[in-house]
Amino acid sequence: MAITIDQIKQLREATAAGMGACKEALNATNGNMDEAVKYLREKGLAVAAKRVDKESKQGIVALAKAADGRSMALAEVNCETDFVAKTEAFVKFVDDAAKVALEGKDIESTLGDDFKMLLTKTGENVKIRRSERYALEGAGVLSGYIHMGGKIGVLVELDTTASGAAVEEAAHMLCLQVAANAPKYVNPADVPQSEIDAELEIKLAAMKEEKEQKGQKMPPEQALVGIKKGMAAKFCTQICLMKQDYVADGDMTVEKYLEGVSRNCGAPVTVKRFCRMQLGA
Repeated sequence: MAITIDQIKQLREATAAGMGACKEALNATNGNMDEAVKYLREKGLAVAAKRVDKESKQGIVALAKAADGRSMALAEVNCETDFVAKTEAFVKFVDDAAKVALEGKDIESTLGDDFKMLLTKTGENVKIRRSERYALEGAGVLSGYIHMGGKIGVLVELDTTASGAAVEEAAHMLCLQVAANAPKYVNPADVPQSEIDAELEIKLAAMKEEKEQKGQKMPPEQALVGIKKGMAAKFCTQICLMKQDYVADGDMTVEKYLEGVSRNCGAPVTVKRFCRMQLGA
């Protein structure tokens, strides 16, 4: 049967696929609109396979929150170009992905048809990279934050019986801290000894090389004990949230900041966990 221009336009409006692709799909399905949509979805998978060599470094990290604030989720979806990342279809898909993650469901299986359609619309190698969901169990406070238009997403959970504006603000400020300073752990006790040992090995090798260049000897083993301890403490200061300088007041650490919050709230306020997603990292 002959395919009309109106049919092609109708399929294009429904799928946002190119005119040529719509005509091909209609011809392949004898003008059956539903089958043509299915054809394009399947073709979208083929498009992704052909473009697997293309790197997906762009995209968005999106945040979804439950109405009661007791659960939040982040989802990261990658694409090849910043242009596609800003399109309405891509933004909507990532927002939907975060909402699905909030419900505790698998994104790819839940949004399978939408994902195929997105591949067809964009013609790019789109990847559902990861998601994270936090849900309160008992008392506590959750906060979420999106930085730089979706380049970084953060979740923070505070363990506290306190409530109100002060503790909500503290949770938000810690989101800003995590976004800016990219800690890996909450406290030094959380850092694996193997990671500390690897860092010390690097630092001591650099020290030995510097000493040799200057014709000097390494400190005796007894002195190295204290040097290693100082190196480990400095390393933990850099990668542990509680030991970092507080971004809003460099004269105190995050630990000191939360001690003040605890006094003001009349109850202990501690960080239970946090998540930081940086696009492509």
